Amino acid sequence: MPDCPGCGTQLNTIRQREGLFYLCPACHGRGVTFPQIRRVAGDPFVTGLLRQVNRQSRPGNRPCPFCTHFMRTFHSDAPALELDACKACGLVWFDPQEFDAVPEGAAPSAQEIHLRGVEVLAEYRLKQLKEQQCSDEPPDESWKWIPAMFGFPIESETEPLRRHPFFTWSLAVVILFISIGTFSQLQTAVAKFGFIPAEAFRAGGLTLITSFFLHGGWLHLIGNLYFLLIFGDNVEDFLGRWRYGLLILGAALAGDFIHLLVSSNSTTPCVGASGGISGIIVFYALQFPKARLGFLFRYFVYFKWLHIPAWGALVLWLLLQALGVFEQLNGFSNVAATAHLGGAAAGLAFWLWWRHHEQQLSVAEG
Repeated sequence: MPDCPGCGTQLNTIRQREGLFYLCPACHGRGVTFPQIRRVAGDPFVTGLLRQVNRQSRPGNRPCPFCTHFMRTFHSDAPALELDACKACGLVWFDPQEFDAVPEGAAPSAQEIHLRGVEVLAEYRLKQLKEQQCSDEPPDESWKWIPAMFGFPIESETEPLRRHPFFTWSLAVVILFISIGTFSQLQTAVAKFGFIPAEAFRAGGLTLITSFFLHGGWLHLIGNLYFLLIFGDNVEDFLGRWRYGLLILGAALAGDFIHLLVSSNSTTPCVGASGGISGIIVFYALQFPKARLGFLFRYFVYFKWLHIPAWGALVLWLLLQALGVFEQLNGFSNVAATAHLGGAAAGLAFWLWWRHHEQQLSVAEG
């Protein structure tokens, strides 16, 4: 069962005249869905609440009992209440005695209340089952089989985008054209514009940036662009373009500096957008931990899909990077896994800063 966003106590599911509610037995706060509020107060009141959530809400510091993302705080005029709402789950949280102030509208029939309450409960239980079990169902979009056949993860369940990810797609196009343009003279381009730890600040430190846009071959390029596109769009949508750009820049530079600290005497050029993309991957998994990623396991003609939450995929990815660092330090690999971990550390730092910023903003506006 979900937990109370105020005190953390497990909520109880109750039935009243108005339908199905989620009540905290400790603080007596309650979570009520918009359809249930409509049955209590009528369409005009719910329409007003939705308008205030869309136009006047601000980031709150209370997690939604269902999806655990921070709810939005908004002010209700009639009655005058300070409420929290999660638009994705369609839930409004009322502190003790606040729901008593909601005006009553036309009461629905007992049969309608019962049927709709059963419907809400069934939807919630279905959601629980989907979150708890690793489905082996194939993806709905047939194109996802292509990257999955090469071992790439695919998004099976994620939050819908609110805006077009112009920054992510533009960055991908720039990386694509620059990388392809240098493939004909790759060694020369890498030697001139790649990041060399032993000459870290040559050209005034410009290679810290130029190395981001170069790649060592088609597989290197396609892999990085794929991860940028499937994870970057959601992070850009959440952060906005400028903060998203700062995340990528900070992660890329952090990756270079960690690689410099570990291999300060190396004269081997390092290229690729992996450091910046590692920051995106970590931020994505921390901000959307319940987004589900699908992996295709195959053995000759046997195929099996496995869907796991993003936080679980992050744990596996970090273990692979730790193995990569071991291989790099012992000379078994030419992949700069230390740059990946540097970018990942920057992604973690940016996510922690962003959470703190949202909480401070919520306190200041409250």
